[in-house]
Amino acid sequence: MKELYRERSIKIASNLLMLVLIVLICYTLQSIIIPILFSIIFSVLMLPIAERLEKWGINRAMASIFTLLILIIFFVGIGYLIISQTINIGQDASDIVNKIKSLGIRILEWTSDKFNMSQNELVNRAEAELANSASSIGGYVTSIINSIGNSLSFGILVPLMIFFFLYYREFFKEFFFRVFSSTPKEEIENVLSKIYDVLQNYLVGLLTVMGIVAALNTIGLMILGIDYAWFFGVLAALLTIFPYIGIFIGSLVPALFALATKDSAWYAAGVILWFQAVQTLEGNFITPKVVGGKANLNPLVSLLSFFLGGMLFGIAGMILALPLMAILKVVFDSIPETKAYGFLLSEPDDSYILTDKQIQKQRKKKKEIEAEEPKEIGEND
Repeated sequence: MKELYRERSIKIASNLLMLVLIVLICYTLQSIIIPILFSIIFSVLMLPIAERLEKWGINRAMASIFTLLILIIFFVGIGYLIISQTINIGQDASDIVNKIKSLGIRILEWTSDKFNMSQNELVNRAEAELANSASSIGGYVTSIINSIGNSLSFGILVPLMIFFFLYYREFFKEFFFRVFSSTPKEEIENVLSKIYDVLQNYLVGLLTVMGIVAALNTIGLMILGIDYAWFFGVLAALLTIFPYIGIFIGSLVPALFALATKDSAWYAAGVILWFQAVQTLEGNFITPKVVGGKANLNPLVSLLSFFLGGMLFGIAGMILALPLMAILKVVFDSIPETKAYGFLLSEPDDSYILTDKQIQKQRKKKKEIEAEEPKEIGEND
C-alpha cells in the first residue's frame, strides 16, 4: 500500500514538474512560439481555400501562395481602412481638441465643487502625479520600441510559416504518426480531425460574430448620429477577439468621441448603453447560435485561461487562450489518463446545474415524448 502511494506521489510530482518546465520554456521562447501558434491557427483557417484551389487543378505550391496572398490582402485592407479613417478623424483634431478642453474645464469645475478644492490645488496635484510617473515613461517607450521590432519579425515569420504549414501539411501529419507510432493511425487521424474541426468552427464562427456585431454597432451609432459610425463599429467588433472585455473597451472610444463632439453627455451614455446591449445579445444569443457548442469550454475555465494567457504571453496570449484550450480539451478527451481533465474543461450540462425537481420534470417530459412517438408511427402506418 505504501509502495503504491509512493508511486502515485512520484507520478503527480513529475507531472507538476513537467507542467512547470513547459510553462517556463513557453515563456522563455515566446518570441518564436507565438508566431508558430498564430501560423498554425491561420493555416487551419485558410486550409479550405487551399484545398479548393488544388481541386481546381492548381498545384500545391501555387495554391498555398494564392491562399497566403488572400490572407495578406485581407489584413492589409483592414489596416488601410483603420489607418485612413484615423487620419480623417485627425483632420478634425483641432475642433475635437477644443471641445475636449472645454469638457476638461467643466470636469475640473465639477470636481472642485464636489470635493471642496480649488482648481489650482487640483492642477498642482495632477502635475505632481505626472512628475511621479515621468520616471516610468522611458520604460514604456522602450517596451513600445521592442514591440514594434517584434511586430516586424512577426509580420515576416508568420506568412512564411503559414506557407510551409499549408505546403507540407501531409509531411507534418506523418510526423505525428511517427511520434505516436504505438497508437493506431486511425486514432491519431481522428484526434487531428477533431482539432481541425474545433479550430475551424471557432475561427469561422468568430469572424461571423464579428461581422454581425460590427453591423449592429454601426447601426446604433448611426441612429445616435455619431460621426465615423462604421469605423467605431468595426473597431469595437474587432476587439471582441478579447473575450469579456473587448467590446466594453471598444465602447469607450466612441463614447469619449461622442462626449467630445456632441453638446450633450446623453450621446455618450447612449453609445455605452447600445454597446452593452449588443454585448449582452452577442454573449447570450449570437455566439451560442453561430459558434454553437463546438468548443464546449467551461466558461470559468475560459475566463481563467484568458487571464493566464495574458500573464504569460500578453495580448497575444489573450487572443490564443481560447483556441489553445479547445485544442487541449480535444487532446485530453482522447487520452484515457487525462479524460478527467477534459471533463473539467468542458461546459457542465443541465444535470450539474438544475435542481432535483427540475431534473425529474425534464425526465418526465422526455418519457411522455418517447411514449407518444410509437403512437404517431402507428397512426402514420
